[in-house]
Formats: sequence, C-alpha cells, structure tokens
Amino acid sequence: MDTLAISNLHVVVNEKPILKGVNLSIRRGETHALMGPNGSGKSTLGLAIMGHPQYEITAGTIQLNGQNLLEMSPDERARAGLFMAFQRPVAIPGVRMADFLRHASTNVRRPERKEGEDLIPMREFRKELRERMEQLRMDPEFARRYVNDGFSGGEMKRAEILQLAMLQPKFAILDETDSGLDADAVRLASQSIAEIGGKSMGLLIITHHDKLLEHNPPDFTHVMLGGRIVETGTFELAIELHQQGYDRIRAANPDADADNQAMTVKTEQVGA
Repeated sequence: MDTLAISNLHVVVNEKPILKGVNLSIRRGETHALMGPNGSGKSTLGLAIMGHPQYEITAGTIQLNGQNLLEMSPDERARAGLFMAFQRPVAIPGVRMADFLRHASTNVRRPERKEGEDLIPMREFRKELRERMEQLRMDPEFARRYVNDGFSGGEMKRAEILQLAMLQPKFAILDETDSGLDADAVRLASQSIAEIGGKSMGLLIITHHDKLLEHNPPDFTHVMLGGRIVETGTFELAIELHQQGYDRIRAANPDADADNQAMTVKTEQVGA
C-alpha cells in the first residue's frame, strides 16, 4: 500500500528551528487530522513535505513508498503524487483556471512528459472539468477566471479543492482549508473533500476546528506542540480539542509548551 513516511524530521526556517523530530506515517486511504496552537509548526510540516526552498531540513527523512523525497524538486514531488492546498493561495494574473488545470493535470498524469508535448485532448479535459465543477457545485464561469486573481477567500479555497479534484493525488495536505470561511462554506468544503478523496487518497488535514472533519472523520488525530507531535488519538481527540482547547495538552507537555511559546512570535513571520 502507498505510504508517506516522515521520520525524525527537523526543519529550520531563517536559521530558527521549527520542527524538532516529527514522526508521522500516512497510508493511502487514511485520513489524518493535524491540530495544534498557532506557531506549533503545522504549516511548516506541510511545506517541508512539498519541498519549499525556504524550509531547510537538517535531519530526518521523508519517503514515498521508500523513495527519498528529499532528493526531488517540488514539481517532481507533485508528479509522484503529492498535493498541497495552501492556507494562503497566491494569485496568477493572466493565467485562466482552465488552462492552469489542463497543464497541471497533464503533467501529473504523464510524469515523463516534456514541456511542449501534447496536453490532455481539449474535449476530454473540458468534459472532466465540467463534471468536477458540477460535483463541487461551482459556476462554469469560474474556469474562465484568472487563478485566484480577485478571488474572495472562499473562492480561493474552492479553487484549491477543484485542483485536488482534477489532480487526484495519492496524498493531499490541506492547510487550514476552512480558514476564513463561514459555517455553510466549511460544511460544503468538508463534503466536497469527502466526495473527491474518499478512500483513494491519503489526507493530512491541518485545522483548528472540527467542522472540516464532519464528513472526513480522521482515522488518527495528531497534536503538534513546540515543533513535535506530542499526542495521537482518534476523532474523539479532535472533538475534545475543539471543545476544551489545549490546556490539558500544554500541562502534560511543559517542555514542548515552553518551546511553542518561544516559537510563536518567531514563526508568525514565516508562516509556521
């Protein structure tokens, strides 16, 4: 079975240690929730997995089916089956969503393809895109707009989910896809992710809340504090954290809590 395995991962950002020995294994078909207070390193983990150049890995390994991802560029990781929906997606003025998705989908499905070679046939692509947009209850006009240019926060998050639907990765990291959305939009996002992913993907859902997990109950819930995973449980743990916060976790892990408080101010500037 496809497995994404992170072992003893240490990450430094702008010479500041953020992750301090993260261990995590996700099998395809599993849903994992990653929760924790601000500045604990959740986004850093996702960006390090995807190969962001600002995130320096000083120790540990990241492997996909035994293959060393640290030797691969971000685009090679995407072609191998990784995807990340960003907390703060960037705009690409002048590039239409449909064109962007056609190129991205072709590159992922044909990883040996060289730039300039044939794309997915237009008729085939349009049919699939239309079906996916209908599934996500999206206006067809959305595909003609420039990527994230002038999008509302909710539209940006839906654009990320549309990319997830079209690329169909082996493993997807969803970094606070619920942030900035109202309750109805979060519920729709949760339902859409469940319909798209199902058991065909391994999901790592980074969130502060339980609503995004409504239709995606995690097999495992992990709590990150001070740059390390300090507790793992089931969906019930996610519900507890939503209802009661992190006081129990902090009290049980005073060293990690001290590190987290020291990190919070530093990591606000680097999006950890």
